[in-house]
Amino acid sequence: MPHHAVGATSPIEGARPFPQAAPAALANPTLRHNLGHATSVIRAKRAEVVSEVPDWEDLREAGRAIKDETLARLPQLLEELEAKVVAAGGHVHWARDAAEANAIVTELVKATGETEVVKVKSMATAEIGVNDHLAANGIHAIETDLAELIVQLADDIPSHILVPAIHFSRNEIRDIFRSGMPGVDPAISSNPRELAMAARAYLRERFLQAKVAISGANFAVAESGTLVVLESEGNGRMCLTLPPTLITVMGIEKLVPRWQDLEVFLQLLPRSSTGERMNPYTTMWTGTTAYVNGGDGPREFHLVLLDNGRSRILADEMGKAALRCIRCSACLNVCPVYERVGGHAYGSIYPGPIGAILSPQLTGLTGDSVNDTLPYASSLCGACYEVCPVKIDIPSILVDLRAQHVEAQAAATRMPTLESAAMAAAAFAMTDPRRFARATRAMRVGRPFVKDGALRGPLAAVMTGWTRSRDVPAFPAQTFRQWWAQREERKP
Repeated sequence: MPHHAVGATSPIEGARPFPQAAPAALANPTLRHNLGHATSVIRAKRAEVVSEVPDWEDLREAGRAIKDETLARLPQLLEELEAKVVAAGGHVHWARDAAEANAIVTELVKATGETEVVKVKSMATAEIGVNDHLAANGIHAIETDLAELIVQLADDIPSHILVPAIHFSRNEIRDIFRSGMPGVDPAISSNPRELAMAARAYLRERFLQAKVAISGANFAVAESGTLVVLESEGNGRMCLTLPPTLITVMGIEKLVPRWQDLEVFLQLLPRSSTGERMNPYTTMWTGTTAYVNGGDGPREFHLVLLDNGRSRILADEMGKAALRCIRCSACLNVCPVYERVGGHAYGSIYPGPIGAILSPQLTGLTGDSVNDTLPYASSLCGACYEVCPVKIDIPSILVDLRAQHVEAQAAATRMPTLESAAMAAAAFAMTDPRRFARATRAMRVGRPFVKDGALRGPLAAVMTGWTRSRDVPAFPAQTFRQWWAQREERKP
């Protein structure tokens, strides 16, 4: 299922709303086994390394404070970053949306005369569909992260932020390599080392030939103009140092104000994502090779600052907390919903709990978008908030987005939904003691429809969506107020 950026709608072609996509995922035992095993392993590793840090909660609070400061000062910090990047020999481009960003990247690659680029994993480029736009212009983008390469060769989409190919088994990966990877031995087995060495041989040749690289950025330091990429395989280091031209696409929220702020995030991110004490490969660069008087690194550097809905999120007092996200995937690994359905069911580049709050805000809650149902893809258990390294209160944002979705639906249809009408009626009854008393007495009319201790028949059918997986408890024979009145009468 290839993905395509299409402006303000869902970035995945053919995506279905979560309520329709989830049942198919639930019916796939292999997927559920892979997800259950992988997420449990990552959870255990994270818990172990987090327990070693006595001031972990202080680090979380520091991370939250730094990101909130960044969002509060974002225009100023972006201008500071631009000035420092330009002073270090780089070029800065501003993109309001996916169309502008894709056009900028494509023109920059065309200017080099190259028809092939290497990429280090970037969710921002996946969000806007850079690969498809480049392909439409005769340019082939090669993903160099092993899992991203597997997904690309399979013509699929990632299902996890940290381990995008989590939904594939070893045998499936072997078959993908056999059919999609040029030069691979047809007799290759499903042994992990053998698969990794085949990918290494394939990618090493591309690294040595590449003249253009495209990357994302985990962080950008406003005060110095430094960009930071964290990865675990060394492919990022190759992309960021070998090709003479480097193009980085970065969401405008990835800033930190000061160099010393990295101290906090370089502790939070690896522990929260891979369960490691420190990241295996942390690459930082400031401007171009010419600026630092020779050595490794690009001779031409372009930074594309991507908005694509982020300014709109920033204006939402509650929803803007989603922009703190550092893409660690900790929320996915503890989410009982994600663990059972995987990333594809979300129909978004950003899956799991963070995707459930970020994607609808990026594309806008229109009342009929595929992403509109994502705020309901949660049990509101709160596990995601407990592990988030920057303290994003995902459950509260989900509830707020659900309210916005109901309002958007009503506005789109120009009439209240059954749910909103029911809630309005409940609010009317509950805001007055006498009305509430009359309403509770009136509920006794449902007694004839009680069977086996639950409400059945036409009254239950009104709540079809709710009752599909649960029973409506039977209304009691008497109300609490009636019981209390009788109790008081019996007192001596």
